[in-house]
Amino acid sequence: MIIKLDRGDITKMSVDAIVNAANSSLLGGGGVDGAIHRVAGPELLMECKKLNGCPTGEAKITKAYNLPCKHVIHTVGPIWRGGNNYESKQLKSCYKNSLKLAEAYELESIVFPNISTGVYGYPKEDAAKIAIETVMNKSAKLRYLKEITFCVFDDTNYEIYKELLKDII
Repeated sequence: MIIKLDRGDITKMSVDAIVNAANSSLLGGGGVDGAIHRVAGPELLMECKKLNGCPTGEAKITKAYNLPCKHVIHTVGPIWRGGNNYESKQLKSCYKNSLKLAEAYELESIVFPNISTGVYGYPKEDAAKIAIETVMNKSAKLRYLKEITFCVFDDTNYEIYKELLKDII
């Protein structure tokens, strides 16, 4: 298993799947979600409409359309409400369910953004720890996935991930 860290634009990643930090409607929004929908084109929205939304912590998969990847795995992260409302459990579920879908589709590479750390307000360092811990705990059981990348957009998240991954990558 190869674990990577990339600082850049997730919509430019040429992999089997990118993960979309979506809202529960799956119909586009701001941040990563909006960027993915803009680049993918209107066909993504049409496919997402047929999925009837997605509950927090769950994941659904679509084609990628105009994106350079093959699939988009949409997962809905928790809104931060202070940490006592099952947010960490829900965030772990986002990663677990995204990996489960990737395995079900026999994908070899996946890219994760910083789920819930934008407008949903999840503390960045806590979210990064959960992301890395969950992926590492699941990695030994993965049959198809060979490469997992954490793609961050800003310097703060890059430094957090770089520090947390220093003994892994």
